[in-house]
Amino acid sequence: MLQKFKLVWPFALTILIPLVVAWFVYPSHQPPEFLVFPPVEISPTPGFNWLYFTILALAALAITALILFPTLFGFKKVTPAPTPPVTRKLPWWFYVGAVFMLFFWWLMWSRSFVFGDLVYYAFSPMWWGFIVMLDGIVYYRTGGKSLIVNRPSLFITSALFSVAGWYYFEYFDYFVLSNWYYPNGHMPELPRTAIIAIFLVAYSTVWPAIFEWYTLLNSFPKLVAGYSNGWKIPLNGNLLLIGGMLVTGGLVVFPHLMFWGIWIGPMAMLVGQLMRLGIWTPYFSITKGNWSPAILVALASLFNGLLWELWNHGSEAFNPFNNTGTIAVTNPNYWIYDVPYVNVLHFYSEMPLLGYYGYLPFGLFVWVMYIWAGKLFGWRSDLDL
Repeated sequence: MLQKFKLVWPFALTILIPLVVAWFVYPSHQPPEFLVFPPVEISPTPGFNWLYFTILALAALAITALILFPTLFGFKKVTPAPTPPVTRKLPWWFYVGAVFMLFFWWLMWSRSFVFGDLVYYAFSPMWWGFIVMLDGIVYYRTGGKSLIVNRPSLFITSALFSVAGWYYFEYFDYFVLSNWYYPNGHMPELPRTAIIAIFLVAYSTVWPAIFEWYTLLNSFPKLVAGYSNGWKIPLNGNLLLIGGMLVTGGLVVFPHLMFWGIWIGPMAMLVGQLMRLGIWTPYFSITKGNWSPAILVALASLFNGLLWELWNHGSEAFNPFNNTGTIAVTNPNYWIYDVPYVNVLHFYSEMPLLGYYGYLPFGLFVWVMYIWAGKLFGWRSDLDL
């Protein structure tokens, strides 16, 4: 019971600190449109700022160089493990997933009503088809191992936890005044209960997709070895906990200036406490010089994010006319970004170019949250096959 309390109180603080700070910041004691679900647009947001953009761009370039050329940053070359054997053919569920993904991808982008109202529900089946297909690729590359085959409980639990996990992350979006929002999230074409169900099912895809990408990246031994012998950074749990509190409170006071805090503050608090309790996270491996778990889960999130943004953009970029001659709006899950200072350079995406770097810490956030929940509820939270 004491151990559970030690896990719960820092999590509770991540929720309470923004509420307490907002009480003093806003005349209404809460940010505008607080807890409106799904989040809606809040304006105005500061426009482009060269100084802010340059600082973040330089940081992004440094991160890119570290990922692409780790030896230039002092990482030592390590002999990779033997390449795992591959199976002779892809498993049957790869093809089932591919069919689902391709069909609902076409349906979502074509915005066709040939199957009636099914077009409104295309987003999640498309993503679940992709996740199952990706698992089949992992199975093929690892010689018969995958989350569905070897870790079915993780596959199911991560999907269920993903619903709560994404809403927890989206909670902080209210305090940075909607860096992202859903313009179709309150569309009159669907009843309110249907929209809520559509969003909750969509939330279930986040954690499993990133975990599948992570297992796929781990099937490349050279990639794993490239980050396994780097700097040993002596992270301190107490400092992470305190720093996370300050960042989490600061993003409420300065929602535009510190919008990036939603990826840093709450996670730092949880990592700090897990570190104080001696519980492993990818950050613990960094203290030992092994950056592979952290970088690979960050890349898993980034690669998945590229598809998130591509499919999201296409669901609104193609605008065929329906029978009445008006533009059909068919994806309730469609989102738009309103990021201050750096909302430029959109390449077939609603996400600005620098915004993609937010996916890197988000991948770590996903795993840290799952590890935290695993210790609290008693499930296995490593991603080994």
